[in-house]
Amino acid sequence: MVVGLGPGGTELLSPLAREAIAGCPVVAGYKTYLDLIPDLLAGKEIICTGMTREVERCAQALARAAAGARVAIVSSGDPGVYGMAGLILEMAARDGLLEQVDIQVVPGITAATAAAARLGAPLMHDFAVISLSDLLTPWELIERRLEAAAAADFVVVLYNPASHRRREQIKIARQIMLRHKAPDTPVGLVRNAYREDESCVVTDLQHLLEHPVDMLTIVFVGNSSTRVLDRYMVTPRGYQV
Repeated sequence: MVVGLGPGGTELLSPLAREAIAGCPVVAGYKTYLDLIPDLLAGKEIICTGMTREVERCAQALARAAAGARVAIVSSGDPGVYGMAGLILEMAARDGLLEQVDIQVVPGITAATAAAARLGAPLMHDFAVISLSDLLTPWELIERRLEAAAAADFVVVLYNPASHRRREQIKIARQIMLRHKAPDTPVGLVRNAYREDESCVVTDLQHLLEHPVDMLTIVFVGNSSTRVLDRYMVTPRGYQV
């Protein structure tokens, strides 16, 4: 079971995800994600690995499943959106386990929609989600995708916008956006949506870099019709109001 935990608190964990974890005596995950569900882990065998050790984690989970155990491997958000679902399926196919192991993906509320809810309705029209992390994707490809999404007037959602070592990517992304979007284009910054230290800021493209941004921040860059209505960021769907 590849299970999406949603954005944080167990109140946004789906009943299906809760049932999947409850039914598995073995639970695998990154420590930060396992810390979100301590009440669901009592009495279970835990497979825990750190950041960048996703392949090792999935290998251990698949080995236990191939040996006959019911295993849940968890991701925050949705496991099919920058999560573990694709890696598990790729590794199972490589190792010839797809017929031996029944793999089910349990969806969760992903960061883009969770953070959007805190801003209001920024994703009411077409949007693109792009990660600025170049750990697994060449930066040149990320730049081309940013350029294409901005030129097509998508609302653009940026995951992993900055880290302690990666500070230039968000600056470059903003420069690319400014080639196609007005400086006063609304921008929303949501950090840790639905977690204890949540913060939300609505600003614009011109002033984006004046606000702190890190790996826990989701950045929303509006399209040409996105508006700020009081404290809400709204992209009209096209209804006559």
